[in-house]
Amino acid sequence: MELLSSLADGFAVALTWQNIGLALLGCFLGTIMGALPGLGPSNGVAILIPLAFTLGLGATPSLILLTSVYYGAMYGGRISSILLNIPGDEPAMMTCLDGYPMAQQGRAGEALALSGVASFVGAFFATWGLVLLAPQLVKVALLFGPAEYFALFTLAFATLGGISSTNQAKSAFAAGLGLALAMIGVDTQTGVPRFTFGEVHLYDGIDFLVAIVGLFALSEVFIFLEHRGTEQDISTKPKMEIGRIIPSWKLIRHCTPTMLRTTGLGFIAGVLPGAGASLGSFISYSMEKRLVDREDTFGKGDPRGVAAPEAGNNAAAGGALVPMLALGVPGSGTTAVLLAVLLALNITPGPLLFSQNPDVVWGLIAALFIGNIMLLAMNIPMVGLFTRVLLVPPRILMPIVAMISFVGIYGISGSSFDLLVMVGFGILGWVLRKLDVPLVPVILGTLLGNEMEVNFRRAVNIANGDYTTLIGSPLAICLWAIAIAGFVLPILLGGLLRGRMRMARDEEGAVQD
Repeated sequence: MELLSSLADGFAVALTWQNIGLALLGCFLGTIMGALPGLGPSNGVAILIPLAFTLGLGATPSLILLTSVYYGAMYGGRISSILLNIPGDEPAMMTCLDGYPMAQQGRAGEALALSGVASFVGAFFATWGLVLLAPQLVKVALLFGPAEYFALFTLAFATLGGISSTNQAKSAFAAGLGLALAMIGVDTQTGVPRFTFGEVHLYDGIDFLVAIVGLFALSEVFIFLEHRGTEQDISTKPKMEIGRIIPSWKLIRHCTPTMLRTTGLGFIAGVLPGAGASLGSFISYSMEKRLVDREDTFGKGDPRGVAAPEAGNNAAAGGALVPMLALGVPGSGTTAVLLAVLLALNITPGPLLFSQNPDVVWGLIAALFIGNIMLLAMNIPMVGLFTRVLLVPPRILMPIVAMISFVGIYGISGSSFDLLVMVGFGILGWVLRKLDVPLVPVILGTLLGNEMEVNFRRAVNIANGDYTTLIGSPLAICLWAIAIAGFVLPILLGGLLRGRMRMARDEEGAVQD
């Protein structure tokens, strides 16, 4: 009953004209960014962070705008997957397997609409999972002391590469780089400047919003400049005819059990730190294929092969918000970016968030329900409009991204030094992407580095210098065990999983040939 009362209070916060308008804008922009190959939810949210701060939005409106972009991008990733056989982002890769064959059969509109319905089912029930599970996690988190929090942060770094990580060593290097960047500035306990090289602007440390916009948004611009004229413009590729945009009730009923099963799988994958939407999408497709593909129709245009990964990856997107809000540990790359927004707004995610800022967290959850309905309403009748976004050439899109980045960051800080830092992070992001080093652990290290250091020092000081206090409780030992397993398992099983994903793609290509 208390949950329903809190949720009702959240709807009272969310159902204002400003918040409804921001949710609508975020859903629209997010769908567009998700549809454009290469951007995806992490870049989409990072690009619009400066806009949220430049508009002077408060905590709740900012989060409503950016989480709507997040959910919208998860919806939008399916569009280029189905029409062009090019995933808008990594989780949408599995949608290509049956979505593109459906488009080749003249059923593109049906595939787009069905995937929209599946996305709604996955995101809607995942939001209910967030309502029910996050407050329970908060009760557990109240048992945490400094040693447990240090172990929890270690777990976040150990698992962030995920089971589909191509190289755990590179993930570890990226996390170490992020922690090193977090050390820049004045030591909060001793007052001694660290790694500032006499530059006064660095005494407050690196602004993580500047780092995020540089690493994600500007590096995308540099990647475009590098490949300008050497890659085929997707706007020149032949487009599929959309056809019927409303799926029949018979088809929806046929796919409903698939949607419900894969929603549960995707939500579990999202809640686990480091798993994320990519694993949720892959597991959902693979399990459903084993369960129902008795006639070997998956990979040849089976609608259930579209519904399964879409419900799975959108449920995982909602599940990833659970550890971020309840524990302060992001469950995915995009929630790591959202964590930075919360910290920039002087709101600390974790156990006290639900008691100290209930209007923010419940208003956000209510807005997610509203945003899901908006996205369903948008993505069926307006799917033809969203497909036109694929005609926008990158030479027009990328200057807009650069303009938003520079104007937004300058509007936040008013410092030309921050613009230079942002460009520096853009170059760093470009180099790391060239070396196939993940960017999200860098961001997570920058975000959590100071908190991790503070909890480490606090735990050791309380124990009078006894470092065994870090493994002095059953909860801490459990967290350390999960962290070690989360780091080692991808090394042992990651190659097998990636091999199966490649095999699925190769089989799909062979069928189309």
